[in-house]
Amino acid sequence: MANPSKPWLKNYPDGVPPEVDYSGYTSLLEMFEEAFTQYPERDACEFLGKRMNYRQLDSHSKHFASYLQSLGLESGARVAIMLPNVLQFQIAMLGVLRAGFVVVNVNPLYTARELEYQLKDSGASALVILENFAHVYQDVMKSAPIKHVVVTSIGEMIGLKGAIVNFVVRNIKKAVPKWDVPQHISFTSALDAGARHHWTKPNKTQDDIAFLQYTGGTTGVSKGAILLHRNILANVLQTELWLEPALKRKPVGQLVFLCALPLYHIFALTACSVLGMRKGGLLVLVPNPRDFDSFIKLLKKHPDINIFPGVNTLFNALLHKPEFASVKLPNLLATIGGGMAMQKVVADHWQEVTGAPIAEGYGLSETSPVACVNSPLIERFTGYIGLPVPSTEVVILNDDGVEVPFGTPGEICIRGPQVMAGYWNKPEETKNVMTADGFFKSGDIGIMNEDGFTKIVDRKKDMILVSGFNVYPNEVEEVIALVPGVLECAVIGVPDDDSGEAVKAFIVKADDALTAEAVLEFCKEQLTNYKRPKHIVFRKDLPKTNVGKILRRELRNL
Repeated sequence: MANPSKPWLKNYPDGVPPEVDYSGYTSLLEMFEEAFTQYPERDACEFLGKRMNYRQLDSHSKHFASYLQSLGLESGARVAIMLPNVLQFQIAMLGVLRAGFVVVNVNPLYTARELEYQLKDSGASALVILENFAHVYQDVMKSAPIKHVVVTSIGEMIGLKGAIVNFVVRNIKKAVPKWDVPQHISFTSALDAGARHHWTKPNKTQDDIAFLQYTGGTTGVSKGAILLHRNILANVLQTELWLEPALKRKPVGQLVFLCALPLYHIFALTACSVLGMRKGGLLVLVPNPRDFDSFIKLLKKHPDINIFPGVNTLFNALLHKPEFASVKLPNLLATIGGGMAMQKVVADHWQEVTGAPIAEGYGLSETSPVACVNSPLIERFTGYIGLPVPSTEVVILNDDGVEVPFGTPGEICIRGPQVMAGYWNKPEETKNVMTADGFFKSGDIGIMNEDGFTKIVDRKKDMILVSGFNVYPNEVEEVIALVPGVLECAVIGVPDDDSGEAVKAFIVKADDALTAEAVLEFCKEQLTNYKRPKHIVFRKDLPKTNVGKILRRELRNL
């Protein structure tokens, strides 16, 4: 089944090898220790103006590892981390791995039902949670009891300023609902306890589990993708190889990564958190990117930002803020779009304002995540998700599992060292998404051209069938986004007596004068009849994941 020609290789940037070698590390722990040894005095993270260097990160994470080891957890224990982008996330994530355990990343905005499911499914033995969300755990602690709970606060690791931050968060913003979790321990108390214990370096290999990375659940029940140490190692080194041509063209002393996407999400986890450590970089943590006033102030303080990963909705929202026009980012090496389809109108506007093109990439929780990405050397947005990264094969298959000709839509399937070991405790689900020869079936529809560039058409499950014709929501959304006065939009299929399904568009206005008639008139010029929206609904906002991905399934329930 594999494409023997690998047409993408002929278009690799100069200096990028066809294969990645990740055999130099026995586990992620060695990669982390290398960074601690090489860059002890470099700043590793910045949060609300407070910086922590690699020496401190080494010490704190080792103490947290010692604390966890002192609890007598079983071998391979899962530790859930329910934190936004705060210093504690990086410390806890590293500490869990350095203790020899498995990180279970949890979305802090989960409801009690979602949290209960993930804690039970993962079998977590310990939980690290921000006090803002402790009431959510309190609601489920009887049905999903966790023996060891560490509760932290926004300001806990940032010194004197932290006390002021906590006072504002608790008393002015009223952002910490009342909670009561018996026998919990604070984060700093856990670090102090760990400092009194001896840390034993675990004997981990590339085949040990590092993360249970739960899928977004946008198409059903969330599943835990089993990511081994080698999956993350391979993907970090694959991404590094891809970034190298940009670094050669414009060398920098220390790479600065903007972490606006949540670190518990696989995109930021690999492309910021772990890659950042590999490069001895500085992670600038954005606790709440939806607070655009604070976010833009932070951007103005950081003209040194080199790597800016984001999603279409984030870039679009920033561009619609007048204050963003005064932001200067002269040192941007790569603006990486992922997590959802990038729209050309947004990407072109971003380049016009910042001078930097958006290099779109593609991946999933199941692929650690990067499978394909455009070169950071591109001069403009391409509309493609780029080329497979080193040691990665991509094929486009039809419903019978047969590879289709170039230019023909089919399911994007991926094989490479970054592909997960399977879904946690779900052998049938794993079997359903893997081909006999080891390709992961993504559930996304795409086309590949003769040069090996792939273009996303849509999610397989989101495709709309109108009178027997396939309509891809991404295409319709791309057109509607071009209509003057549209801020953002989403398209779904709804039952229709005449055509089986019809196209329904949900639109958020940027201009109150926008009318449904104007949208339909524009669509008439751009789309064939069966692709045009039959129903248009204007809304104040659209339901999104915490990463900013629009949730079409929630729109179907309206």
